[in-house]
Order: sequence, then C-alpha cells, then structure tokens
Amino acid sequence: MREWEKNIRRVVPYVAGEQPNKKNMVKLNTNECPYPPTPKLEEALASMDLDRARLYPDLDAKILVKAIADFYNVDEEQVFVGVGSDDVLANVFLTFFNSDKPILFPDITYSFYPVWSDVYGIKYKTKPVDKDFRLVKEDYYEENGGIIFPNPNAPTGIYEELDFVEDIVKNNQKSVVVVDEAYIDFGGKSALELVPKYENLLVVQTFSKSRSTAGLRIGFAIGSKDLIQAMKDVKFSINSYTMNMPSITGGAAVVADKDYFDKIRNMIIETRENTKSELTKRGFTFPNSMANFIFATHKDYDITDMFKYLREKDVYVRHWDAENIKDYLRITIGTDEEMKKFLEVVDEYMEANK
Repeated sequence: MREWEKNIRRVVPYVAGEQPNKKNMVKLNTNECPYPPTPKLEEALASMDLDRARLYPDLDAKILVKAIADFYNVDEEQVFVGVGSDDVLANVFLTFFNSDKPILFPDITYSFYPVWSDVYGIKYKTKPVDKDFRLVKEDYYEENGGIIFPNPNAPTGIYEELDFVEDIVKNNQKSVVVVDEAYIDFGGKSALELVPKYENLLVVQTFSKSRSTAGLRIGFAIGSKDLIQAMKDVKFSINSYTMNMPSITGGAAVVADKDYFDKIRNMIIETRENTKSELTKRGFTFPNSMANFIFATHKDYDITDMFKYLREKDVYVRHWDAENIKDYLRITIGTDEEMKKFLEVVDEYMEANK
C-alpha cells in the first residue's frame, strides 16, 4: 500500500437504484413519482431573473422556507432545508449523533443510515424488526446516543401509528429522535403534530416522492428552534450555499400548490391499492404498504429469477441480496399503464414457470 493510501477513509457506500434510460421501459425501482410536477413550477422557473445566476443564492432560502412553514403551519425558525432529504439527514447525523453511546435504528431500514454512521465515525446498533417486519418499540428504551427510523419504513412500506411513534419519543427525551417521513404523504398521520410537545423530536420529509421533484433535490426538517439552529450552525460550517436558485424558486411554487399535491398523491394511492388487489389475485403476499411502493414476495416462485426476467423485459423493480429480504421485490407505484405492463410481464413469467 502506498503511504498516502493509509489515510483514506474507507466505507461501504450506499448503492442507489439502477437508473436505466431505455425507450418504452417501465421504471419502478427508485420510488420516483410517475407524474410531472405542478405546472406552477415551469411558470416560476420561467419568471426567474437569470442575470442573478452570477450571484450566490440566498443562503437562508427564505422564500422556500417560508412556503414550507406556511404549508405546515410552523414558524420559519423551525424549518431546515437541504439538497434532498439525504443531505438533510447527513446534517442530522453530523449535528446530533455525537455521543459515546450508539445510535439505534432498525435492521431492515433505509440503507444509508449505516453508511453515514461509518463515514462520520458514529457508533450504532441495529434493532431487529419482528417476523412481520414491524418495529418493536421496547427495543428503543435502552440508553442511546440518538434514534432514527423511517415511517413508513423502507423497504417494507409499513406505517407505525402515531401513538407508537410518540411512545419512542417519550421514552427517549435525553436524545434526539428523528422520524424520516419520506413516504408519509401516501398514508398515515405525520409526527409533525408531536413536534410542539417534544423538543427532542425532528421530522424529515422530501419533495422527491409526492411532490414530483426528485430532480430539484429538496428535502426539509421540522423541529424545535434549538434543533434547527444547531443544524444550521453545522451546515454553515461546511457549505452555506447548498440550495441553488432554481430549487429555491421552484420549490416555493411547488409546495404552494396544495390542490395539485393532493391530486397526485391520491392518484398514486388509488393505483397502489389496485395493484395490491392484482398482486393478491396472483398469490403474492406483502406487508400492508402505506408508501408509494409494495414489498412483495411469492412462495411458489424464485424471486431473484423473477427480478432478472422482469429486467430482461425492461421492467425495472428493486431487489436486494441481503439474506432477510432476498425473497422480496420492492415495486414502485407507477401510472396505471405502467402497472398494467408490469403485471403482464409478471403473468408471462408465471405462465412460463408453472
């Protein structure tokens, strides 16, 4: 090994879903929204003063922060914005998880959590989900340096009720509890209503799913003013200008269009429920997803083989080799036409493998 190589930080990186670009493909592998963003986004971007592109953007992203604060009825000082929820969560790990005690998160969860822990040298302990893939709240009562979990969880789509979430927060008021709500708009109550009650609770959400703007890279956190200020202090110590002008301007327009937001998420929910019914008819089983995807398996078929067959037909879903989930496919909810094509290819596979 060359001498300088000894000082390289080595981690196992997060592996994102495949991003193919083929004509007539059906892309159901990365939980993106299948519908375009609100037309108000185009209007907002068209009205931008491009001469200002030579200047740094507003480091406080004021118009975006105000739009989010207005939508969720919180103070602007309670809102933190970042380049997608991944950027927000990276700031969370760096800001709050600095104890000698390990942070806690589920063993089946968003696979970026252990990556950030390794990158930042944070001790962590995973807690097993039960046989139905549900969190066990009592596992989070022990001493810890912080807690984070998605709700609904990924990749299972399982939603835990608000009293379950509150129980974890209430029993951990010595540490920061982070609820990652990337998929909350597709079902269930948000933990945001608990924020006024618990100063150690931080809720993180994203524009990438229900607001059809994964490409703009906008995420946000809402919590007590002290938590948000701490995150800003860390962010401004690294890069003050993370949010660019189009994201700030466009994001404010996107979050203000509540009618379009409700229309799109309700369309996805309806398609999800129809797809659940069709998969059940075909013998698939799955946890009751409250997200924009379904985590499905079938006792009579080799799921890895089915995944490969779908991919050969340019139908892309997500599959992992991890032992406890290798028999499952995570299927993003697309348009009705995309889900019809997906089911047709599944039927082809099942017919060929009777």
